[in-house]
Amino acid sequence: MRLNELTIKQAYEGLVKGEFTAVELTKACLAEIKKRNQELNAVLTVCEEEALAEAKAADKRIKAGTAKELTGIPYLAKDNYLTKGVRTTAASKILANYIAPYDATVIKKLRQAGAVLLGKTNLDEFAHGSSTENSAFGPTKNPHDTSRVPGGSSGGSAAAVAANFCIFALGTDTGGSIRHPAAFCGVVGLKPTYGRASRFGLIAMTSSTDAPGPSF
Repeated sequence: MRLNELTIKQAYEGLVKGEFTAVELTKACLAEIKKRNQELNAVLTVCEEEALAEAKAADKRIKAGTAKELTGIPYLAKDNYLTKGVRTTAASKILANYIAPYDATVIKKLRQAGAVLLGKTNLDEFAHGSSTENSAFGPTKNPHDTSRVPGGSSGGSAAAVAANFCIFALGTDTGGSIRHPAAFCGVVGLKPTYGRASRFGLIAMTSSTDAPGPSF
């Protein structure tokens, strides 16, 4: 099994046992993105330099024995999460050049845990859709069959996990927007109980029901 195909548990265990480094794990994911993203259009922004810097910092934490379960684990975030210093578009040309001044709470907590942000994933514009065909930057394709849709609105995240671009990805779910594409792409998607994970720093679709959660 290649490094980018590992589960979160397998990746964490390999890191703490010294079987590979966070930098090697991150490079494996970045290489797969470079190889297949042009075909799938699952990732809108790749932050390679930042990701490698975060991976190097994670390796230091692992060596010092202060690693947490997500330290050194590469992930992608749906492009409606604000990410400090990395553009956040919500798949809209209106926000094509928007650089957020702060991190969403979920991103902030992942940074504190030492997880490695690889970039941002495609979605239906402002999360309004269920196929990831309605992005201003073009549709995302299902990695199992590019003639089919990956579901939505978190289709970029589910497709990225299915294509082994990352170890896990973040999406948002209002009426199925994590679970629906996870089912279409053959991965696991979870909508946490509303309020269990902070919505602060999410570009809202429907604030009273939006929930951030993972695909893996």
